[in-house]
Amino acid sequence: MDDMTISKLIPVSFLLVLGVLESIGGLYFEDKRTKNDFTIELLSLVTLPTLIQPGIFLLVLWGMSSFYPGMEDYFVSYSIWWHILAFLILDDMSQYWWHRLSHVSRRMWKLHRPHHVVEEMGVLVTYRNAILYYALMPGIWLSALLVYLGMGYVYLFYLPIKLVIILGAHSETKWDRFLYKYRILSPLAWIIERTISTPSTHFAHHGLTAEDGVSHPNGNFGNLLFIWDIIFGTAKITRKYPTRFGAWNQIKEPWYVQLFFPILRSKDERSELHSITTKNDYDPSIDYKEFSK
Repeated sequence: MDDMTISKLIPVSFLLVLGVLESIGGLYFEDKRTKNDFTIELLSLVTLPTLIQPGIFLLVLWGMSSFYPGMEDYFVSYSIWWHILAFLILDDMSQYWWHRLSHVSRRMWKLHRPHHVVEEMGVLVTYRNAILYYALMPGIWLSALLVYLGMGYVYLFYLPIKLVIILGAHSETKWDRFLYKYRILSPLAWIIERTISTPSTHFAHHGLTAEDGVSHPNGNFGNLLFIWDIIFGTAKITRKYPTRFGAWNQIKEPWYVQLFFPILRSKDERSELHSITTKNDYDPSIDYKEFSK
């Protein structure tokens, strides 16, 4: 089995295992997910790895080979550690800022909103964002550039590791609970929770309101590395998990509006997805308030 096949199988296998464990725990049977939610999640799960990411890579590789053919594999002989650092900064750190921007900009929020309106966690939440959220994500474009420049071999290992951590951070299995259960593991927990995203820190990001003392809806933006939140002052670590999730504009638009906004828009004038700018636009950087219908 070649490295590329293994690279693809690792996250797919991990997703299936976590999904089965969550199903055994009853998450997908008597939950708050509607058929609309499942449609959003499954389409997002399919379109990102089969259409959006490959499309961006093909476009970047074609453009670079057409206009800068001499740059192909330019950095291939550099140390593997430089390659890893390049992906951590240009992909993971840029994704931290992209994610953070989507909680500051009201227009960007509309592309990220599908990720937060669901009222439960689970691996299927991981990739539910509008198509344009990923199509415009700088980290994917920069990763394609790094691959062209000769860092493709490292990407085969970097990407599945990142996907496993992100899937685990959204999973209702809450794998980090054992770290907090035993006092002897506390030093290890201290290191892990400040290095990578964990269910505790990422669940806090999805929590409904900071009023519960656990949730941190406008922080904990890290994807692979949580250390970006530590460095840039957006971290909150409680070793607890919120009990309520969601977002404060609770209108449930059809799946095609949530995924294809602003190309397709809501017919409901109360919805913030009715137009690029509406009278009901909410500032995602402020805490939750009950939505007045």
